[in-house]
Amino acid sequence: MLKKLYWTSTILLCLSMLITGILYFVFYNTLVEYFNNYGYPTYLIYPLGILKIAGAMAIMYHRHIFLRDLAYAGFLYNFILAFFTHVMIKEFDPFPSIFLILLAISYFTGRKIRP
Repeated sequence: MLKKLYWTSTILLCLSMLITGILYFVFYNTLVEYFNNYGYPTYLIYPLGILKIAGAMAIMYHRHIFLRDLAYAGFLYNFILAFFTHVMIKEFDPFPSIFLILLAISYFTGRKIRP
């Protein structure tokens, strides 16, 4: 049961990060508007897209413990910032909260099933 929960949450998390990372390149101009509204610099769009894709691959590959944990930490930081960004501008977006829950489930169940 724990293994199924781990793989389901991890696949959902990594798939969503891969998709959003790719969308950062496809819809760059739209994201420029969003980043300007949020007060973030637009030069972060491409590195953030690359790191989302790389982080998802590091978690799914899970051979290098340091890279996997670094990806989890980076996603945690990203989701917390996204959550509070939406709170500060009084905009409702459930995705940062959903991603935080998926991240926590994936990380903690992964720690229990791995030796």
